[in-house]
Amino acid sequence: MADILYIVVPCYNEEAVLPETARRLRAKLESLTASEKISKKSRVLFVNDGSRDSTWSIIEKLHGECPLFSGVNLSRNRGHQNALLAGLMTAKERCDMAISMDADLQDDIDAVDAMVEQYYDGCDIVYGVRSSRQKDTFFKRFTAEAFYRLMNFMGAETVFNHADYRLMSKRALEGLSQFKEVNLFLRGIVPMIGYTTGAVAYERGERFAGESKYPLKKMLSFAMEGITSLSTKPIRYITMLGFLIFLVSILMLIYSVVRWATGDTIIGWASVICSVWAIGGLILLSLGVIGEYIGKIYLETKGRPRFLIREVLEDTDDGQAD
Repeated sequence: MADILYIVVPCYNEEAVLPETARRLRAKLESLTASEKISKKSRVLFVNDGSRDSTWSIIEKLHGECPLFSGVNLSRNRGHQNALLAGLMTAKERCDMAISMDADLQDDIDAVDAMVEQYYDGCDIVYGVRSSRQKDTFFKRFTAEAFYRLMNFMGAETVFNHADYRLMSKRALEGLSQFKEVNLFLRGIVPMIGYTTGAVAYERGERFAGESKYPLKKMLSFAMEGITSLSTKPIRYITMLGFLIFLVSILMLIYSVVRWATGDTIIGWASVICSVWAIGGLILLSLGVIGEYIGKIYLETKGRPRFLIREVLEDTDDGQAD
């Protein structure tokens, strides 16, 4: 018997693209069901992340018109990563495998077939990886690749050119549920789960409609979130930097003593000012990095829920929509 697939789609103000996304995902599920690759109980699970537009109304309408569509409505906006986790944890109890993807149709839906095939070949996690960035502007390509390299350099190990388009088996979802941190960065957490992994290359398209939810400012914030959530390397670099500055201060002390011994005791104004500003700036930067970690520790110790679900739309046991 074919396994149950849930496609989890986080949505935030996606009223412009949602009808087309639903149409394409419905066609994909029906195709996979007809070829007996997935069970007839497979569903598309839309997660409404506190949208301010008519996103949830559209999800309710889709659910009422077709049993292939389910929905999760969060109590308020919790951010993409928490919304995605809410969908995955909801799907975990209902599916054998789950595929997460964005609602903007940039991820190639046809890659789902290859992901499902690798799942049946024994992979618990299958990553959707971009084959190229030729369609991106130079600035977008440069900043995106710099993002992944910076993450890996700082110790937050991620899959290069992979966002959140991936398949996870029920076992992998159970493993993900064991990670309890409040500061979520799924791109770094999922590789920690282990198990057998695979990858599917695909060409990422243009956004079908609406505006990107990840401008440069948000990407930088996302990178900082990932680095400080997964790695302590920045603190180690501060320690190394402090040691280096200490060595420089010793050399400056020796230099000053030599100048005094030779009778040349005039100290340059520029060197003093530069030293004061450099060391002051490094101290403030160090305090900022340490403060970032302390803030995360503070949030983790509170143990606040990562999301609260207001409503779940799904079929009841008698086949009627609920």
